[in-house]
Amino acid sequence: MSVPRALFLALPAVLLAVLAQSVLWVPSYRSQGSDNPARLTTFVEASIGDARLLNPILSADTASSRIVDLSFDGLLRVGEDLTLEGALAERWAVSERAYLALADGRDPQPVMRIIETALNRIDAALLSAPLRVLPTHTREVLLESASQPAVRVRVRVPRRIELRLSRIVADLESILVDALAQPLDADLEPVLRVDAGDVPLTAAQLRELVPALEHNPEITFWLRRGVRFHDGQPFSAHDVEFTYRAIMDPRNLSPRRASFEPVKDVTVLDEYRVRVSYKRLFSPAVAAWTMGILPRHLLDPRAMHQEMDRRGVSGSARESFGIRDSEFNRRPVGTGAFRFVEWASDELIHLARNDDYHAGAPLYRSYYFRILPDNLVQELEFRAGAIDSYQAEPHQAERYRTDPRYRAFSAVSPGYTYIGYNLRKEPFSDPRVRRALGMAIDVQSIIRHVLYGEGERVTGPYASVTDWYDRSVPALPYDPAAAQALLAEAGYVRDEDGWLTRNGARLEFTLITNNGNLRRKAVATIVQQAWRQIGVKCNVQLFEWAVFLKDFVNPGQFDAVVLGWQLGLDPDLFQLWHSTQSGPNELNFVGYRDPRADELIEAIRREYDRDAQRRLAHRLHARIAQLQPYTFLFAPRVTRLLDRKIVMRAADGTAEPVRAGGAGDLFFHLNRWQRLAHDPGF
Repeated sequence: MSVPRALFLALPAVLLAVLAQSVLWVPSYRSQGSDNPARLTTFVEASIGDARLLNPILSADTASSRIVDLSFDGLLRVGEDLTLEGALAERWAVSERAYLALADGRDPQPVMRIIETALNRIDAALLSAPLRVLPTHTREVLLESASQPAVRVRVRVPRRIELRLSRIVADLESILVDALAQPLDADLEPVLRVDAGDVPLTAAQLRELVPALEHNPEITFWLRRGVRFHDGQPFSAHDVEFTYRAIMDPRNLSPRRASFEPVKDVTVLDEYRVRVSYKRLFSPAVAAWTMGILPRHLLDPRAMHQEMDRRGVSGSARESFGIRDSEFNRRPVGTGAFRFVEWASDELIHLARNDDYHAGAPLYRSYYFRILPDNLVQELEFRAGAIDSYQAEPHQAERYRTDPRYRAFSAVSPGYTYIGYNLRKEPFSDPRVRRALGMAIDVQSIIRHVLYGEGERVTGPYASVTDWYDRSVPALPYDPAAAQALLAEAGYVRDEDGWLTRNGARLEFTLITNNGNLRRKAVATIVQQAWRQIGVKCNVQLFEWAVFLKDFVNPGQFDAVVLGWQLGLDPDLFQLWHSTQSGPNELNFVGYRDPRADELIEAIRREYDRDAQRRLAHRLHARIAQLQPYTFLFAPRVTRLLDRKIVMRAADGTAEPVRAGGAGDLFFHLNRWQRLAHDPGF
């Protein structure tokens, strides 16, 4: 018995000896480059969740979008200065075809002379072609309404004067009204015929079907020559047209459909020119083309039928089969800087350098996207050198910013966290109640204690890093006494237990958020206590993300919710705040309905001048801040880390420190990154 016992006691010492000598043969973080040269040409990133669909017209989650951005190019991209620049398109031009309807019997010649004089007075180059008169014709339109089934309507379109303009003139109607000295539709009476029985049409529908003045903005794109998809097939204008048709195909359920609904048609002019015509003024149109372009040859009807045959798809499944069902979504082929290699679900996605990339091949040969759901594991792997970037938690940010081994990049996020109230329900339909609830919350304390100071207060619906955000709008003051006074004004009094009541009903509701987000859980707990102090009884519930969305947020079945938005750089907030977007499964799930806000949102969509858009956006910011459908809380400051051996290759071939792009995008210059075997010393 004594020998085994001695052996057992000796085992720890043997193990320690093995571990101690392992430093001689296990590569350290500092020696990775010399011991494994391939590591210098590989970039490894981590995510808490896996991707879903690697398709630019379908992806909506952050993980999928990350891979899509590396694998696909759009016609345009957002440049380092946050303005649009060419990607697959070398250049583009925005113009307009406008049509002025003429009442029957009206002589067009005097009208045309007046129009020419008025437009030449504004800009001699505004008319890009002579005015001409188009004859009467019929137009078939699908008339859709929430109250009745869609029906096809044949519309008699009267004679119209065509105005071809070198740029978009958003205020063309007022110019023409002033020149002609009368309303444009004063004597216009369109005649309609309906295919299947009489359909009652409102005056608004008549004006939409045959407007007195029809704006048709156009974007012409000149495409880069010599660009190829990852499978070697050439990219052309036909791929652009196909991508638009795929987005609008209802079988594909593309979340980008709303951005392309205003498109009237996409016309291939030749292999490297495409023209996009719009039904109406729509200023977000140009930015929408930053979306990646699909390869027609892999997803057109012929290719889809071949895939269905190979997979044995038949019957009703074949009829409904769309791009969303295709294997392409797990094996994408784009024109981007990296090409797809492998996807092991919940483990990793592997991309390889596109040596034929039109903007120059990246310096990294391989890119790995690893799925590591635990933040602690991510941090440990980052510190060990197994992953190359790490997003520090707020309590870690200051420590990492002063750590000489890493380079830290901190920027305020283009988004914000908020408390949203269901405005369809009492008591939230009263703006005084919403304002009072906001004034009872010490937001600066939340930023200090929950974010460790890593964030900034926000006051309205735009990302604070953009020009659309109006910094002159004051934040709600932290003033519990004033909050109580507002609630008293709204009719609430304290009962014997200290809770606020009105007409015998206690001011009580449930605040929900998603489980697993510690920051939102902390916010919910803090505001629950803050509201308790002014006599408001708030119950907090947490739900798993899928249940949270499906059962509560999407159908609008909640009282109040803690959530956040990540926003783009465009001023268009139609989907988040317009009254028409407040139905089930839409993004205005709090039910905000405000005619003045609707007018501003619609005006922003019609306006193409950036300064004018900014003025309108500031008015929208102020209006929403005044009515407080959300209590706007904070925009978090995000700190991302890289090892100092990762540098950026300058144009002259020398190494320089990595710098972030516009709005703090750390990976903007990823194609120029490389890892050195040693610390460069800067």
